[in-house]
Amino acid sequence: MRDFALEVYFSKWEFAAKYNLAGSDGENMTLRELLALAAPEDRTAFENIGLGYTETFGAPALRAEIARTYDTVEPQHLLCFAGAEEGIYVAMKVLLNADDHAIVVTPNYQAAETVPLGICEVTGVPLDIDRDWELDVDLLRAALRPNTKLISINFPNNPTGKIIPRTTFDAIVDICRSRGIWLFSDEVYRLFERDPALRLPQAVDVYERAVSLNVMSKAYGLAGLRIGWLASKDRATLVKFEHYKHFLSICNSAPSEVLARIALKARQKILDRNRKVVRDNLAVLNAFFADYRHLFDWREPDGGCVGFIRYKGAEGVEEFTRRLVESGRLGRKTGRGWYVYEGKEGAGAERPLPRTALDPCLPGFPTSSDWTASSIEFRRPVWKLATSLVTHRNTAPGTRPSQPPSDKSQTHSPAPSASSATI
Repeated sequence: MRDFALEVYFSKWEFAAKYNLAGSDGENMTLRELLALAAPEDRTAFENIGLGYTETFGAPALRAEIARTYDTVEPQHLLCFAGAEEGIYVAMKVLLNADDHAIVVTPNYQAAETVPLGICEVTGVPLDIDRDWELDVDLLRAALRPNTKLISINFPNNPTGKIIPRTTFDAIVDICRSRGIWLFSDEVYRLFERDPALRLPQAVDVYERAVSLNVMSKAYGLAGLRIGWLASKDRATLVKFEHYKHFLSICNSAPSEVLARIALKARQKILDRNRKVVRDNLAVLNAFFADYRHLFDWREPDGGCVGFIRYKGAEGVEEFTRRLVESGRLGRKTGRGWYVYEGKEGAGAERPLPRTALDPCLPGFPTSSDWTASSIEFRRPVWKLATSLVTHRNTAPGTRPSQPPSDKSQTHSPAPSASSATI
């Protein structure tokens, strides 16, 4: 299996930047802030938790609280993992065999493509950039094969922020149901919609062969807990997932399970807080990209805290990012995103994104009044720049990475075209 290129890159740069404009999770909380939301009995449970092994499926009290976030799911339909990535890995390993075929809607989180690619043949069906990232259901149908076992979707989409219409979602479910195909639905950015009317149902609530993925990392901003889960009504399959987990994390962290339960009980307060951060920072980004529209093609995402930006400069994204890192203001994130360096620590628990963290990103670049836009369009967008909808607190503030990573490590495919392609 090929390297997880995104995480290889993050391991080099993520904690070297003062402002991480390439993260994908909601605004983080401190332990003190989270415990302040706890009921007395839950605070006592945390302080007296035993540090032994926990149940492989996840603590019953945690699964009961997770089940309340669904319409039809019960605790016995849930299996907890150490984050969402483990859930993706286990689901693909259990559901797919070498003689199967899978369809992945792209772009997507890399693991959703790479893990099944290491098992069987995979066809990518791209969202159409020329139609505001719409999904052509006819292309999805055309990609079907007699041995198609699974369709993988991700909405709100990472990295475009696209939310497909309910009619399109229902059409996907109908395709799966008509052929008995598994529907794997990554829903980690659900509840981060700009307009609640766009919110899609969770697949497990509407389809008997759906597997829904979620996590505490994204909308809740609690990535450090490493608590994710899969929801499935097929108990036999869920047990197979659990058996595979025995070879991986085995069980979750006991303190994290209690903290996740505290957060889920206080989810409305946490979600309101994180939505405000995204809403306020989105206004900053909209203003920034309006000023630099000659350099960037920016489409406001429907949901989540990530977006997809296209850089339009004549020199190409590689030269652009090289200039940024040499300016001393940004860390290089070739083809994917930016890190911002500032000379002083920001203040406040919710960390609004300062416009001053964006304007210095373009030292020496012409303004829109004297720029002649090039017809050259690079084929690898500046990936996840719009994750700056949330500004994160990182370690080693103000430090610079010593050496940018080699471009040879980049394995991302070109921007999606309007037709289906095997990935």
